[in-house]
Amino acid sequence: MAALQLQLQLQLHLPSSMAALAVFLCVVSCFLPEFAFGKTRHYTFHIRYHNATRLCHTVKILTVNGQLPGPPLVAREGDRVLIKVVNHVAENVTIHWHGVRQLRTGWADGPAYVTQCPIQTGHSYTYNFTVAGQRGTLLWHAHLSWLRVTLHGPIVILPRRNDSYPFQKPHREIPIIFGEWFNVDPESVIQQALQTGGGPNVSDAYTINGLPGLLYNCSSKDTFKLKVKPGKTYLLRLINAALNDELFFSIANHTITVVDVDAVYVKPFETDVVLLSPGQTSNVLLKTKPNLTNATFFMAARPYATGQGTFDNSTTVGILQYGHSSAAVPASQIPSLLPNLPAINDTNFVANFSRKLRSLASEKFPANVPQTVDKKFFFTAGLGTAPCPKNATCQGPNGTKFAASVNNVSFALPSTAIMEAYFTRRANGVYRTDFPAKPLFPFNYTGTPPNNTFLSNSTSLVVLPFNSSVEVVLQGTSILGAESHPLHLHGFNFFIVGEGFGNFDPNKDPANFNLVDPVERNTAGVPAGGWLAFRFFADNPGVWFMHCHLDVHTSWGLRMAWIVLDGPQPNQKLPPPPADLPKC
Repeated sequence: MAALQLQLQLQLHLPSSMAALAVFLCVVSCFLPEFAFGKTRHYTFHIRYHNATRLCHTVKILTVNGQLPGPPLVAREGDRVLIKVVNHVAENVTIHWHGVRQLRTGWADGPAYVTQCPIQTGHSYTYNFTVAGQRGTLLWHAHLSWLRVTLHGPIVILPRRNDSYPFQKPHREIPIIFGEWFNVDPESVIQQALQTGGGPNVSDAYTINGLPGLLYNCSSKDTFKLKVKPGKTYLLRLINAALNDELFFSIANHTITVVDVDAVYVKPFETDVVLLSPGQTSNVLLKTKPNLTNATFFMAARPYATGQGTFDNSTTVGILQYGHSSAAVPASQIPSLLPNLPAINDTNFVANFSRKLRSLASEKFPANVPQTVDKKFFFTAGLGTAPCPKNATCQGPNGTKFAASVNNVSFALPSTAIMEAYFTRRANGVYRTDFPAKPLFPFNYTGTPPNNTFLSNSTSLVVLPFNSSVEVVLQGTSILGAESHPLHLHGFNFFIVGEGFGNFDPNKDPANFNLVDPVERNTAGVPAGGWLAFRFFADNPGVWFMHCHLDVHTSWGLRMAWIVLDGPQPNQKLPPPPADLPKC
């Protein structure tokens, strides 16, 4: 019981949802034989307004069950999960279960106007899916406009009851969720940017478990604290739920061991710093120092950013605390307690960190990399412009509006759900299937940009035969500055078989692809001024979104979608939509 009592003490320093998860994970790890888990787990998410105060600003925000971050969704591999989402607010909403494979349950995936119409005010929708072949940490978040700023939370997938971790059993498991805080309504920020065509205002703070940390004004009490014992191993479940920023994370005077990314085990490696793009997750082991009874260290996160945009270069901190001292940290000691983080534009560190990630590729957890390819695609991903409407003044480059695209196509969301139109064979006027497999107008992608930077605009999709092996090369462009683009593919994991700087060379670069143990992810950063190649099997019928997880780029059109056709067998077909699927 001592272990449970210590975990209960953490409630003094964790937001309520995090405290509940910490207690649950303690119970799971400490008293597993005493509990029998059912195969179906039920949750109810009430979306309501809530007044929250940070940085001495009180803002009306959207929350799930009144919590920021939102409540944890905890399940075992193989469990069926049903989450009833009830919308009590004026805004339409959807929830996306980021990284969940959704095998034949695409109706539960959540991106608005892709797999479902939004849940309207006063209505509800029950998301119904089974967690198959995954274990680790993922996240859930809203998937409409910028609502995910405050509508997000952790997904914890525990191993099957008779399975164990392929690494040392941790003493505790702690969620660490990175986010952003706005002193104003984030929806007003993006709506103003889309109207004027300029870049949106940046957030006012980064947060750890909803708290900005004592480096920000008026935040000395809003600092996440994690009490630890000396000589113990803690599993930190890291989640980047930030809206528009990739983040470096480190703990002063400590190393951590990466054992999992995006709910897939990796070959363990030690590091001082972890990089997480928005939507990415990682499980890391923290071994605390022996023989420390009272000591304080800072954990800190700040952005990795490239390109020409405006970025918030501030730092959010939490406190790693040995012992029970609750004394305030003197300002004079703060610099010595901070970890060393890479420079904001340290692309070389990011590339080196990415190269360390390798699939575990064991007999029990094989890396099923496609060795041959049926369908090859070459997609450019980057920024461009759109013409300024007549009789308007725009604040984008040279009086235009910022836009973004894949293969020069800025994806337009329809006013109804694409997958419903596909299933009912009513595609006319909703979408087309002529998305280009390669750029229509090749240019020097990472060199001198073309004179015409205007992008086309359409709702065009790619059609894939069931179970075809697919290779995608994502080529970053430098039209308005080279930036890293964290691309997220819904409904699938993919293997990153290659990446590099400059322009992809189809004659030379494939010879260096890793087809043995490449890392398996659902979200991956296209290097700034470079390219990324990944492979996957199209074994999941339905309509699947792929987009940049920097929400400003998604809002500008850096998104697309795939249709994976039904297979010949009954268990390879997209089932009909559920009766409570929301209507537009």
